[in-house]
Amino acid sequence: MQFKGRDIVSIKDFTREEIDYILKTAASMEPTAKKGSNMLSGKILATLFFEPSTRTRLSFEAAMNKLGGTTIGFAEPKVAAIKKGENLADTIRVVENYADVLVLRHP
Repeated sequence: MQFKGRDIVSIKDFTREEIDYILKTAASMEPTAKKGSNMLSGKILATLFFEPSTRTRLSFEAAMNKLGGTTIGFAEPKVAAIKKGENLADTIRVVENYADVLVLRHP
């Protein structure tokens, strides 16, 4: 299955077969992830949180770090370019050039 280059906004963006595939893949990776791995070394996760969400943000960041990747982003919308007048689409276009994965939480 191919997910690269695909924008996923909701669980509704997946077919049942894709969800099954993702869950099976995650289960097969669990032992490696639990002991730590560098499988995502050199990869960057950007977290853009425009509303409070400590558990969600930290779970993504912890998973990325456990797999050897790094994270960038913000958890406070007041520091974002949006507060300076940049629109959300422009912010996403800029940030996607810096990261391999983008996690966004927006009202």
